[in-house]
Amino acid sequence: MQDAIKRLSILVPVSIGMILLLLYGMFGTMRNTLLAASVIPMAVVGGIFTLVLTGTPFSVSAAIGFVALFGISVMNGVIFLSYFRRVNAFGLERRAAIIQTGTTLLRPVVMTCVAACVGLLPRPCRLASARRCSALSRWWWSAAFFWRRS
Repeated sequence: MQDAIKRLSILVPVSIGMILLLLYGMFGTMRNTLLAASVIPMAVVGGIFTLVLTGTPFSVSAAIGFVALFGISVMNGVIFLSYFRRVNAFGLERRAAIIQTGTTLLRPVVMTCVAACVGLLPRPCRLASARRCSALSRWWWSAAFFWRRS
């Protein structure tokens, strides 16, 4: 266990560095790279809050979950920033482009987060019975389906 945590203490910063390197290659400027990656601290706070809320100790699987959380949150940041740049390039002023981006992309970003939460749902349900966890998962998918259609 200690050996795995030692390896993860090296791999997690390396994975964050690789994410930043890929973002820099995509955007070409450090400003946009840091803007897209600015969601990582918020993801860390949310992840720690969730671990405390559920009473789950930090473990190897939690560290791997944090890496997945970083990827999902940075992906959402990239989607927002790319769409903003595209809308801004068409001549919309900065404030109008921000509002347009937020109203257009709120649903897809929330759906991405909900899908990731549903995918990770069996982990916190490990103490619950399989039937209860399955019913909760079906409820999430039903809510996501009906929200998408409205």
